[in-house]
Amino acid sequence: MSSMSYKNIFHLSILALAGILMSGCGSDMDKLQAKIEKVKAQPPSEIEPIPEIRTYHAFEYPGHDRDPFDPDIMAAAISPTSIQPKSSLSIDTNRVKEYLESFPLDSLKMVGTLTRKGLLTGLVQTPDGTIQRVVTGNYAGQNYGKITKIAENEISLIEIIPDGFGGYMERPATIALSEEK
Repeated sequence: MSSMSYKNIFHLSILALAGILMSGCGSDMDKLQAKIEKVKAQPPSEIEPIPEIRTYHAFEYPGHDRDPFDPDIMAAAISPTSIQPKSSLSIDTNRVKEYLESFPLDSLKMVGTLTRKGLLTGLVQTPDGTIQRVVTGNYAGQNYGKITKIAENEISLIEIIPDGFGGYMERPATIALSEEK
């Protein structure tokens, strides 16, 4: 071992390992070469022709000479003077708001009814947990909802909401009896 150093033994072992690895690749290359020859032996397949490009023919609509994107026409179509309210319904802004009008209608729950002297009174629970008595004519919800009818299982209201044209419209709504225990 005196004539051969550890460094030379290391280099020889690396070369031997590389030779073994290279010989292992030869058998895989034979399989690959056979597959390539098999594919080349097949007759060529037909290539589909390029589709024909059809030319665009513009269609002229008769009687449409103005530009639909002309800003002057668009501004005139949406000017405040061209939009008229569809109804004469208005809101009484001088009326003092009731307590239940400070809550959204969907946050109120009907929890029952009371009958006193022949008058049916609804019991409504607010989000903060208090119970309020209501009668026909009271207001509830944030859309000026006026109570029109109280039944054993629901309270009917008529809300006043914007109609999108600068006016207002009426919309029926209900507060149903809550089933929670």
